[in-house]
Amino acid sequence: MSPESGLVATRSLTVSDADTASAVGSGSVLVLATPRLLALCEEATVAAVADHLDPGMTTVGIQVRLDHVAASPVGRQVTAEATLEKVAGRKLFFTVSAHDDRGLVAAGKVTRVIVDEASFMAKCES
Repeated sequence: MSPESGLVATRSLTVSDADTASAVGSGSVLVLATPRLLALCEEATVAAVADHLDPGMTTVGIQVRLDHVAASPVGRQVTAEATLEKVAGRKLFFTVSAHDDRGLVAAGKVTRVIVDEASFMAKCES
């Protein structure tokens, strides 16, 4: 099995106190933290290809570019969407965006690589 361009997935969250910049240490304000927003976008990339990988295979992130353009306060729902734009060997190139009820929150690109999970973990532990 191999992922193909065009795969799409979304992931949503309602911003909680634990998701804020103040809580994760990336600032002092009570709005969705950029690191948490990035994690949501990456969750969407993982979901987009999850059912299209051979058993024992997974993906790991290797490059991210994300423009966080609007604040989302506690209580607001944010939805991230990832679209697999290109497959080049083991590399997967995604376009990501996130929206809330007021519009665009973030947009960017994420690159992931397909790896054998057991081999990857063995290299990490040696």
